[in-house]
Amino acid sequence: MDNVLEYKGYYTVIKIDFEAQEFYGEIEDISDYVDFESDSIAGIVREFHSAVDDYLEFCNEVGKTPAKPEKNLELIRA
Repeated sequence: MDNVLEYKGYYTVIKIDFEAQEFYGEIEDISDYVDFESDSIAGIVREFHSAVDDYLEFCNEVGKTPAKPEKNLELIRA
């Protein structure tokens, strides 16, 4: 089972909050904080993609260079 997702060069490790019955995550290994959550597996994938897209759009709007992960996927999985 793999709980690591990748989208447009960004990564997340999906976690589960059993008490709240939610999946949640954040974009890993960047200097900015971007998180997301959902109550379904399909939803968490959509929310991660949306979080990355929103982050890139926000950076573009404010003229900021988006942070890029410093580690590669294999290091995040380790």
